[in-house]
Amino acid sequence: MRIAVEAHAKINWSLDIRGQRENGYHELNMLMQPIELSDELTFQRARWLSLTVDGHRLPLGSRNLVLRAAQALNEYMGKRFGANIALKKRIPVRAGLGGGSADCAATLLALNRLWGLRLPMEKLAQIGEGLGADVPFCLYGGFARVTGIGEKMERLDRAERFALVLLHPGKGLSTQQVFEEFDRGAYPCADLDAQALSQAILDRDLDAMGRLSRNALEAPAIRLLPEIAQAMRDLAETGARVVRMTGSGSAVFGVYPTEAEAQQAHARLPGSIFTWTRE
Repeated sequence: MRIAVEAHAKINWSLDIRGQRENGYHELNMLMQPIELSDELTFQRARWLSLTVDGHRLPLGSRNLVLRAAQALNEYMGKRFGANIALKKRIPVRAGLGGGSADCAATLLALNRLWGLRLPMEKLAQIGEGLGADVPFCLYGGFARVTGIGEKMERLDRAERFALVLLHPGKGLSTQQVFEEFDRGAYPCADLDAQALSQAILDRDLDAMGRLSRNALEAPAIRLLPEIAQAMRDLAETGARVVRMTGSGSAVFGVYPTEAEAQQAHARLPGSIFTWTRE
């Protein structure tokens, strides 16, 4: 049996930090949506677990989220199921696009089928939460408000598709690195009005989206990697009506009124990626 799945990246329309728990994790308030950009994974039954990666270089040991997801399922079931897993990596790494979490979620879903485990989505989300904060969102998908440390999700009305251009400054940032800079620098929180922004997104009101969108991690990320600010200026200069860094960076995205305008911007910006949000 062979299973092929896509693991979709995500963007943060907003990211606000509400505080910090005693264990060091930050309380977040985010609006998130998956996008069409995706990695591709294939799974086949095998005696042992193995992973091959085509594309960006990734760790293949215990730090790899695909292997960790497979091992977590085995540990939960008390079994030693095997699979040959092939990952075709298209989502930039260390970019705030959730590629690792998306791959992890896709692995949980695919191996649940391949191994005939029949675990409910709630159990997969519980297992995924222990692997990465964005994994439950990647499992369920859709336009959502995400709070807590990323484990609490409220599905919102289905948002229409937006034409996007993604721009990566050529260097990545680790999530830990950016949060440490946020804590060290006493940066302000984003003061997000999630209800107003979500309504603006549902109404396709690009002007309101531009005014209301926030990311509390932009300033610390730019402090660590000034090229992010230049990438944002490049998007604005090509006509993007909403320009934002996604997640903890370093990728940024621009929203354009039409597909044609987004395609024109994509053609003008070397190394950029044209894509769409997913409903």
